[in-house]
Amino acid sequence: METTGLVLEGGGMRGLYTAGVLEFFLEQKLFFPYVIGVSAGACMGASYVSKQKGRNKKVNIGLARDPRFLSFRNLLFKRQLFGMDFLFDEIPNKIVPFDYETFKKGPEQFVVGATDCETGEPLYFNKQQYNNDILTIIRASSSLPFVAPTVAYRGKTLLDGGIIDPIPIRKAQGDGFKKNVVIMTKAEDFKRKPSRSGQVAKLLYRRYPKISELLDKRHLIYNETVALLESQEQEGTVFVIKPSIEVPVSRIERKPERLLALYELGYEDAKKQYIKLFNWLS
Repeated sequence: METTGLVLEGGGMRGLYTAGVLEFFLEQKLFFPYVIGVSAGACMGASYVSKQKGRNKKVNIGLARDPRFLSFRNLLFKRQLFGMDFLFDEIPNKIVPFDYETFKKGPEQFVVGATDCETGEPLYFNKQQYNNDILTIIRASSSLPFVAPTVAYRGKTLLDGGIIDPIPIRKAQGDGFKKNVVIMTKAEDFKRKPSRSGQVAKLLYRRYPKISELLDKRHLIYNETVALLESQEQEGTVFVIKPSIEVPVSRIERKPERLLALYELGYEDAKKQYIKLFNWLS
């Protein structure tokens, strides 16, 4: 376990699958010395590291219908589909408090990936670097292009970490963790297809041409990463947990029953694979 990391994919509201898996891990008191995530993976991972059972469910299912959480009203009046101030200020500080102290004192390293708009390179922030800025960093990592504003942090302009590094397995390995458990949010055989979002980004992100370049090749980055994971899974250095069936949940899903179904699927998939995982970790 001392050399095994936990890698968390993003995916918007599909991150409820990850939340379900992590809830099972919390119940089993299964923790890893190194946790890395981007976007929704970072959001769900933070409550796992702070050891707050049920928090991800309470926030992401219990509040999903609140228009301040996710609505076209936000997009109309604030130019952001998700209410970023609500998500990263009101909820963790007032509505469903985040346990900062447990998070900080925990032995786990927690790394969050974001995309540098100027350079198009990934930026990673660990506990020592961001300390009290955890929510700002996760907000930056979760700022999806087109539906959330960029985030300024320490002289950098940041967006969604999933643009450049959707499943940060290489970073985990580069940090010395040769074995990794990877939680994915897309079912078996998913392959990302080319998108025209890069063309739209040329207009909306004129100041940051690297963003449109990244979006043009995003499908290649994602599919190459999945191919790498499949190869390493066969070699035995990666243990992948992913949805065993397809659940119709979009990145901007608001229906609680669908979100709950995905959350419960994550929990049950983790439960079914637990013995196999335990033996793999041993």
